[in-house]
Amino acid sequence: MTWEKTLVLVKPDGVKRGLMGAVMQRYEQAGLVISAARLISADQLLAEEHYGEHKGKKFFPPLVKLLLSGPSLALAVEGVHAIEVVRKINGDTEPRIAAPGTIRGDYTHMSYTRCPELDGVICNVVHASDSPESAERELGLWFKDEDFVKPYDTVLKGFI
Repeated sequence: MTWEKTLVLVKPDGVKRGLMGAVMQRYEQAGLVISAARLISADQLLAEEHYGEHKGKKFFPPLVKLLLSGPSLALAVEGVHAIEVVRKINGDTEPRIAAPGTIRGDYTHMSYTRCPELDGVICNVVHASDSPESAERELGLWFKDEDFVKPYDTVLKGFI
């Protein structure tokens, strides 16, 4: 299946810096569509569930703390190979080595070693699901079925 739906979060550091529009524009310019959007302040339970695969790791508490530091913009992004395309647009998770032209390469500069007080957790503007399974799980955490715009499911698939 080449048509995919994935979760993107403009994390609190990106929201605080006013990058929501710039981030959305990158995906739309690539031909992806946004089928749901919510500006939401995660609570402790949502933050811990979102990063659940990291529970028990040294960096789990600072990762959760970062997600709790302000509102995030949750986006459902759809398109052909959306998971892979979104992750390419985002760039490497370590901004220091993210390529210019990517979101992290253009809007961040930190390295994992720069933040020992946060156990390597750094502000890197966005999060994106890394697989179809994580996309389904994460979308279910951040959205309800009625949050999605339905026309993208049927009308646009043949045109994008």
